Amino acid sequence: MMPPFYAARNRFVRVPATRLSRGTAASLRMAVVLAGSFLLAGPTTIAAHEIPKSVTLLAFVRPEGHTLQLVVRVPLEAIRDIQFPLRGPGYLQLGGLDSLLHDGARIWIADNVQLFENDARLSNGQIVGARISLPSDRSFETYERARMHIADAPLPATTDIAWQQAMLDVALEYPITSDQSKFSINPTWARLGVRTTTVLRFTPPGGSEHVFQYSGDPGLVRLDPRWYQAALQFVQLGFEHILDGIDHLLFLFCLVIPFRKLRPLIGIVTAFTVAHSITLIASAAGIAPDGLWFPPLIEVLIALSIVYMALENIVGPKLERRWMLAFGFGLVHGFGFSFALRDSLQFAGSHLLTSLLAFNVGVELGQIAVLCLAIPTLALLFKRVVAERMGTIILSALVAHTAWHWMLDRAAALREYRFAWPAIDAAFLAAAMRGLMLALIIAGAAWLMFAVYGRLISGATRPATDLLTGAKPD
Repeated sequence: MMPPFYAARNRFVRVPATRLSRGTAASLRMAVVLAGSFLLAGPTTIAAHEIPKSVTLLAFVRPEGHTLQLVVRVPLEAIRDIQFPLRGPGYLQLGGLDSLLHDGARIWIADNVQLFENDARLSNGQIVGARISLPSDRSFETYERARMHIADAPLPATTDIAWQQAMLDVALEYPITSDQSKFSINPTWARLGVRTTTVLRFTPPGGSEHVFQYSGDPGLVRLDPRWYQAALQFVQLGFEHILDGIDHLLFLFCLVIPFRKLRPLIGIVTAFTVAHSITLIASAAGIAPDGLWFPPLIEVLIALSIVYMALENIVGPKLERRWMLAFGFGLVHGFGFSFALRDSLQFAGSHLLTSLLAFNVGVELGQIAVLCLAIPTLALLFKRVVAERMGTIILSALVAHTAWHWMLDRAAALREYRFAWPAIDAAFLAAAMRGLMLALIIAGAAWLMFAVYGRLISGATRPATDLLTGAKPD
């Protein structure tokens, strides 16, 4: 006989469950009918969506008379927190979007850019046009076509366009004093996507178009800088680069650990400076291999230079040849500097050589700042904590260990690239001639450094071996 508890439970499950299932089915049918009626009654809206992973923004800046024109195209999915109406399976409801488009353009485009005339900030731009465009539209290939497209009639309300594929085109105008002024822009559009790439084209009156392409927020961009503005910008860039480049700092550290007298250090650092300046300028001028394998090869050689210098410090450095090593490895580091500088040269305007020289000045100022900090620190360390020879070995061993792992990791990355011998043709012969010219320049600079360094060494108050042993000179 079934216990009362199970019987009661079975009665509860069997009888009421049937009634509940019928009621549930009726309720579901009613919910479906209501939902369908709601969908047919009117359009839905875009719910809050995630930040797009990749956004490409196209922009034109052109001064015309007393107005500065800014024309922008951005994917509509980057315009968040605006409830655009939808219809059907996710198509934009194009009718009556003007106010919403202007709101999105104001919040996400106009409010996130500052424009300057002769370093004076312009007033907020006026939105003179905003429209939806198809992803296949090619009007943003030129400024004229983009401007005419925005002023043209909007898409028909019956156009089927998914909101994730739609483009928002915006035209803004800023009052200016003269179109002959110098203009700057400070865009902060990086928050449009996880990774935002901007292609910005600036055309001064009667001048050629300048194209800028950058990721994220570049800070203040001078669209047509004066020579001293470009110089100051690249001095700062060079100074920041040497402080951020840990591999260059470790190489410089290895150079100066054993030798801290002023005169020999001047020769060593000058040799490194002259060498990396040559290859930096040569790379900017196109006198360098353009294969994909070349940058990772240089990264491997930079790590190798640190390993070698650290090991030589351990075995026993020789002052008379230290400048040669600094010069040889400086040629390699110059190519490394050029890779970091390559994307920034677009901000030099027409002052390419000035910007290159200014970058070198910034690098040297950074090196001097590092030396001014490193030399007293090493002197204090070797005086109060550990003997000079033992301290040199310990510090060099730590640097060599770090650089060795860098070299192995970079070598593994280098093996992913395939090297192909170039075909011997006219282009190869032209490149060979440029390489020969570079070799002659390097040889001349090395000869000059040999003479300069010889004078520095001959004027030293004590021989190099005394710096290691601490013995008094005769």
